[in-house]
Amino acid sequence: QVQLVESGGGLVQAGGSLRLSCAASGRTLSRFPMGWFRQAPGKEREFVAAISWSGSSTYYANSVKGRFTISRDNAKNTVYLQMNSLKPEDTAVYYCAVHIAGSWSTPADYGSWGQGTQVTVSS
Repeated sequence: QVQLVESGGGLVQAGGSLRLSCAASGRTLSRFPMGWFRQAPGKEREFVAAISWSGSSTYYANSVKGRFTISRDNAKNTVYLQMNSLKPEDTAVYYCAVHIAGSWSTPADYGSWGQGTQVTVSS
């Protein structure tokens, strides 16, 4: 059992940056593949980024590749999402989750979802 808590969201101007954190309050995140997803009102939850248990492999949605960076610090039991060059279309609630099996980019293949943190990017 892993309990995840996201933080770091807020209001930022287009072109700005935010760093999201996903901290585990239960079992250690070590050896757990992790992912970030986002969901805007009226939209489906969409894949943002994922990272292997060791951090050696990362995956990104085309919409964020080159702007966002996922990383992890297993010693701190935390996964991060560095978000640069933010755009208004990045506005959403961002969630982290544990990858269980299957596709890296499919929400149904994840579990232990956090409660999310709001990211709002103004024009």
